[in-house]
Amino acid sequence: MKKEIIKSLTEDFESYANKTENGIEFWFARDLQHLLGYTEWRNFAKVINKAKTACETSGHNISDHFVDVNKMVSIGSGAERPIDDIMLTRFACYLIAQNGDPQKEAIAFAQNYFAVQTRKAEIIEQRINDWERLQARQKLTLSEKELSELIFERTGNEKDFGLTTGQMKHRLGVKPNRPLADFLPTITVKAKDFATEITIFNIRDKDIHKGNRIAWEHIRNNKAVRKLLLERGIRPEELPPAEDIKKLERRVKSEDKKFIRNPEKLKNDKEWTGIS
Repeated sequence: MKKEIIKSLTEDFESYANKTENGIEFWFARDLQHLLGYTEWRNFAKVINKAKTACETSGHNISDHFVDVNKMVSIGSGAERPIDDIMLTRFACYLIAQNGDPQKEAIAFAQNYFAVQTRKAEIIEQRINDWERLQARQKLTLSEKELSELIFERTGNEKDFGLTTGQMKHRLGVKPNRPLADFLPTITVKAKDFATEITIFNIRDKDIHKGNRIAWEHIRNNKAVRKLLLERGIRPEELPPAEDIKKLERRVKSEDKKFIRNPEKLKNDKEWTGIS
């Protein structure tokens, strides 16, 4: 996700943040609906209900994080009408975002924004970069699994038709028993996944069955994607190794667990708002 987008989304989410008299941050559900791109309340309400279930399952009281309120909204010509709304803690917002589609930028941002206690943009940016690398690595694993199954279906064996990685492992200091992709930067992981997806598509589209043709197809696609990277000034073999994906995954999960264990509560802070 680009820095400009992160900056813009950070400003949007912070502009809708409120605070109780005790300094607890909260968002109104109607505002969060807009921020996450839901057009209809009834659809968003379903997501909120799932988040309430997740809240209870994680050992927290729903009433500490989801506070029902009524407020008046203008309907034009000076008239107003009451609508239902909900005060949501950062934790409640996090649970709601977890039930959204992470392919949507606003939801992907929210999943990480609400998991980070401090709101400094650079910390949010780093968290999102870590998250995107984890997502890219998981996607590559799925693509490689699909290719392996397709090769077995077409040829009767599970031979690995990938390019030789021994030299790259040696240069990056990767142990022989660890996948090279666990230490590659996000751009390279996504490039490998793209080449794998092209191979999968062409095997099916061209109805390829012979093992040597599949191998050649995969090699061609890797070379084509590499050529594109080189044309854009990116030399994969010169990029520094990224953090071990297993360590990264453990760190992100640890941050989430700390947040889930000790979220701030709204309980007993409702009265100050003047909302009934």
